[in-house]
Amino acid sequence: MEKRTQFNIWYLIIAVMAMLWIQNLWVQMRTVQPISYSEFQTYLKDGKIEEISILADHIEGSFKQPLPDGRTRFVAVRVDPDLAKDLAQYNVKFAGVVQSTLLHDILSWVVPAAAFFLIWLYVMRRFAEKQGLGGGFLTIGKSKAKVYLESDTKVTFEDVAGVDEAKEELKEVVGFLKDPQRYSRLGGRVPKGVLLVGPPGTGKTLLARAVAGEAGVPFLSINGSEFVEMFVGVGAARVRDLFEQARTKAPCIIFIDELDALGRARGAYGLGGHDEKEQTLNQLLSEMDGFDPTSGVVLLAATNRPEILDPALLRAGRFDRQVLVDRPDRKGRAQILRVHLKKVRLRQDVDPEPIAALTPGFSGADLANLVNEAALLATRRGAESVTPEDFTGAIERIVAGLEKKSRILNPTERKTVAYHEMGHALVAMSLPGSDPVHKISIIPRGVGALGYTIQRPTEDRFLMTRAELENKMAVLLGGRASEHVVFGHLSTGAADDLVKVTGIARSMVTRFGMVEKLGHVAYEADRPAFLDIPGAGLRQREFSEETAREIDCAVREIVKHAFDKALAIVTERRGVLEQGAQLLLQKETLIEEDLKPFRQELSCSDGRAS
Repeated sequence: MEKRTQFNIWYLIIAVMAMLWIQNLWVQMRTVQPISYSEFQTYLKDGKIEEISILADHIEGSFKQPLPDGRTRFVAVRVDPDLAKDLAQYNVKFAGVVQSTLLHDILSWVVPAAAFFLIWLYVMRRFAEKQGLGGGFLTIGKSKAKVYLESDTKVTFEDVAGVDEAKEELKEVVGFLKDPQRYSRLGGRVPKGVLLVGPPGTGKTLLARAVAGEAGVPFLSINGSEFVEMFVGVGAARVRDLFEQARTKAPCIIFIDELDALGRARGAYGLGGHDEKEQTLNQLLSEMDGFDPTSGVVLLAATNRPEILDPALLRAGRFDRQVLVDRPDRKGRAQILRVHLKKVRLRQDVDPEPIAALTPGFSGADLANLVNEAALLATRRGAESVTPEDFTGAIERIVAGLEKKSRILNPTERKTVAYHEMGHALVAMSLPGSDPVHKISIIPRGVGALGYTIQRPTEDRFLMTRAELENKMAVLLGGRASEHVVFGHLSTGAADDLVKVTGIARSMVTRFGMVEKLGHVAYEADRPAFLDIPGAGLRQREFSEETAREIDCAVREIVKHAFDKALAIVTERRGVLEQGAQLLLQKETLIEEDLKPFRQELSCSDGRAS
């Protein structure tokens, strides 16, 4: 439950109780032991009254001694004295009555209610101003930016690892915020805007907060989608209010996360009611042109879709600098793991380097999740610390999925999966330059994985030759080749392998120009298919039907060549395949230590063949 909702509920309860107490107090003050006027005269004649107070319409007083019922004070409404004398002669009991007035009701109910309402309204407005949430309909145009003061950020560059180049770029921004005179003494100026570009989970938001923490300035954070509401003009008003807040808090940092929700290219929506988004973007462009960079306001933004941003946002004078926050390399992954491993209890032999080698392509968020999963696995088995085996299990869980212990394969399927996975491993161990096999398992995982083979890259690769790609395809087809050699038939277990192999072969033909007959031509661009610009998601063919046929034939020929290579390896080394498959059926999981004898046998056979 939100804090504001909790406050409203508790305030309502307290206000109702307070009003009831005030009303009860009011009634007590107005009705202290009421008696009739005739009783008052009787007590007066008997000498039981000690003192009285005569008011305009009633008399209040106290008794000399408490009455038998315990009363010590009384109140009696006054009656005309002449009438009282006449009534007393005839022993008539009489009393005065004061009718309830509207003023009495107002004082007892309306005034307290109005006072509590005004207090609630004041507190809620103050709460909205502090949190930047807006204070109702009248403040709908206010910015929803969350304001973090210097002491609230608590993030520095020490908490960010694996993105050293991006940190160096942003240190200039920190230096300008700390000492603007030093950076402007030669006539230079800090960039008006810095755009952090990179895949999801690479630490863009963390970097922005680290800049604010290092500079010791307020940090105004808002998401791009929070500018747009159902009311026309609200987005532009919130942009204006955001920059006004920043000017009052300067020096400070404005951070807009998911900028693509706000800054998508104008005209990309087609015909429709999207003028509101364009107005918001126009206002942002106007504000970026209008604010003075020497005032100490720096605009940071983050996006993982820079290709759909409006070109006017990216021109010089607005987002002057674009900083790439990419997925970390092996060294960066090890640095990120060291940061997160400080938070868990580790066994002494845990080394981040082997873990980093097993996680190519992982982002910072993926690595944080990996450490958490390993800690949970260790906790689940009741261990005192996290071991390297827990990290291996966490990687398998993230990459391949959860173990399906309830999925029981029949003997034939189990045997087929064992030969399939051993076929992958055999081809990988036989081909030079392939990544070493780290683990083989026939325990089902995830949605459709009946088994898996994990390879550990020795280094991060950024370029691959045709021979290396063909070897990678042969490893992927090793399982299918093994099934063909051993059982004489093919199964559906290689469906995912075929998809990957076909993708590699088509890229070799259409993007990498690796087929001599088709020339050094790119027939397909690496165009993202998720763009919302009209036509951007449609891949229009820019070649003839004859060329398309040649492409299909070339892809088929490359895949056939890779399969023939895998088939030759499996056929030649079937003895190793049989031994490995039988051991895998027996143990269900093979690790590097279990595979050493097979590697030695393969290396010896290679030596004899040479």
